[in-house]
Amino acid sequence: MPIIFGGITVFLFLISKHTNLVHKKQKLQALIHINKTEIDVINNDKSALDFGSEYQNSAHEFSYDIDLFGNNSFFQYINRTATKSGKDKLAETLTENKITNIETKQKALKELSEKPKWRQNFSATASLVHVETNADAILKWLTNYKSFSPKLLAFLPSIFFVISVSLFVLNYFAYLPFKAIIIWFFIGLAISGIYLKKVTSLYREANKAKDTFKQYHQLLFQIETETFTSELLLKKQNLIKTKTTKASEIFMEFSKALDALDQRNNMIFGIFGNAFALWDYKQTYKIEKWINTYKDEVENWFKVIAFFDAQNSLANYVFNHPKHVFPTINKDNLTIESKKLGHPLLGKNKRIDNDFSIKNDEFFIITGANMAGKSTFLRTVSLSIVMANIGLPVCAKSFNYSPIKLITSMRTSDSLSEDESYFFSELKRLKYIVDAISEKTSSLTEDQDENKYFIILDEILKGTNSHDKAIGSRKFVEKLVNSNATGIIATHDLSLCEITKTLKEVKNYYFDAEIINDELHFDYTFKKGICQNMNASFLLRKMEIV
Repeated sequence: MPIIFGGITVFLFLISKHTNLVHKKQKLQALIHINKTEIDVINNDKSALDFGSEYQNSAHEFSYDIDLFGNNSFFQYINRTATKSGKDKLAETLTENKITNIETKQKALKELSEKPKWRQNFSATASLVHVETNADAILKWLTNYKSFSPKLLAFLPSIFFVISVSLFVLNYFAYLPFKAIIIWFFIGLAISGIYLKKVTSLYREANKAKDTFKQYHQLLFQIETETFTSELLLKKQNLIKTKTTKASEIFMEFSKALDALDQRNNMIFGIFGNAFALWDYKQTYKIEKWINTYKDEVENWFKVIAFFDAQNSLANYVFNHPKHVFPTINKDNLTIESKKLGHPLLGKNKRIDNDFSIKNDEFFIITGANMAGKSTFLRTVSLSIVMANIGLPVCAKSFNYSPIKLITSMRTSDSLSEDESYFFSELKRLKYIVDAISEKTSSLTEDQDENKYFIILDEILKGTNSHDKAIGSRKFVEKLVNSNATGIIATHDLSLCEITKTLKEVKNYYFDAEIINDELHFDYTFKKGICQNMNASFLLRKMEIV
């Protein structure tokens, strides 16, 4: 007997050791993959990264215009999330267009960027469990779940098990015939069958959540045990603290109960466990008690995990770009005052950086030749505003900034599904901008900064004739200026530049091109004035179109 017991003990120890080694190996492989991805991105290979195409929304205030999502997008460049909820949170962060607590966000990202080992361990842990059911579906199930277990099940399975053991002992000492055990066996199966349908339904739904809770309790543990100092990170960490038990331990408890109920799939254990111990009822009662106790708190815990997963991606960007600068927040008359501002997705050797400064309520009209850099510049300014608002450093030597929301109209398209022309789509977009400005000017909120917008337009009213376009564009710019808007409009219509003669708030800038030895040359430099060199005719001739 001692030999058998010792053999079983050694066997269980070796299984435990093997399981730990397998997990350690998987963790190391995940860490290797994470760092290989970073090396690939440095070498301009982003093929393994998620495009985030599902977040593309042409009706959004700016995301569609500035390539925030999709192939070669900013989202693809920065996304390192390991959970679906974290990915959703990152997309939400990029598009929320909020301008509050920017310095608090900056401090949180600075702190996380200085914890590369913790960030990578978090991501590696999250990637090891492949979750099929997302957090939103689980929350919906928990919120709507109706318990069916009577209070009797709190103690009945334990009593039933004690009686079962007693019957076996009495039979062993010949005080009771084996027939009594057989009768008791069928009694147990009959009792287990009373709620069989409901238990099976619970098991089916709970089994979908099992892997998520396994993953999340490990991630909660990492958040709980890390030391944070910044206000935002501490606030999120405190959300998963309870008066008695850690959230990670609460998740572990639920995960174990789900694993225990899963034993019903073992035919032998399922039959004998329910016949002699009412096993399904015991685990069902535990699960339902857990749901009733914690279902209202689970959502906050899920949100904390999603927050850290999303913030890790942003902090990873900070870590990878030590030369980028965190915007200096000011409340002066300057909306943006930047030096050497560039687009972060363009390589240093390809990128042309420009100084750019604009005061509150100023509006810049930018003219320029085709391919001279107007659209890239508009996206550079737009993305720098988005990055500044979410607490990221921007691609610049310096960036002094008065927080402001962003609205763009740069990439309008017609809609066949809605029987909508290109011109009408553009009008709807401009109406959207006017309504936002009107809301700003009529708002009575205490924080007026929350209603400030930076407007960026690229060649408006393209869907109409030149005469109408000139008149309409001028009136629209006048409306923006009279509404105390700040922003930029790029245009090929040089007549629009004449508006500076009557509106002192409007300034003219340009990008140009030169034809040297029958070849086009661009310097992509932002200059003050009106462009005089257009190149459409030259390009038509050069490409032998005309």
